[in-house]
Amino acid sequence: MTRSEDIKRVRRSGKTYAHPLVVLFTLPNQDEALRIGVVAGRRVGTAVKRNRAKRLLRAATQPLVPCLRAGWDIMLLARQGLGMATFEETREALHGLFRRAYLFKEKNGD
Repeated sequence: MTRSEDIKRVRRSGKTYAHPLVVLFTLPNQDEALRIGVVAGRRVGTAVKRNRAKRLLRAATQPLVPCLRAGWDIMLLARQGLGMATFEETREALHGLFRRAYLFKEKNGD
């Protein structure tokens, strides 16, 4: 997701799951496609820190995408602590959030 209208819609109407490093917003879509947006606000820090946080979220999400169910709009909002987090901590945080949101495919296909 790159359009600001889509991000605002998911943030306003979606269900929220929080973690100290990242906030997950989810909203079903009609496209039967998985769309993911990554956002880092000014609270995260300078532009360098915000860009690092977004890169870290994208990198930690990439291996999990094939395991996620289609038909969802997902927005990941970086929190302040993400600037100091490692890749492994970020991956574990995302895994826990996706599990809490029931976004993983079931073992028998979907």
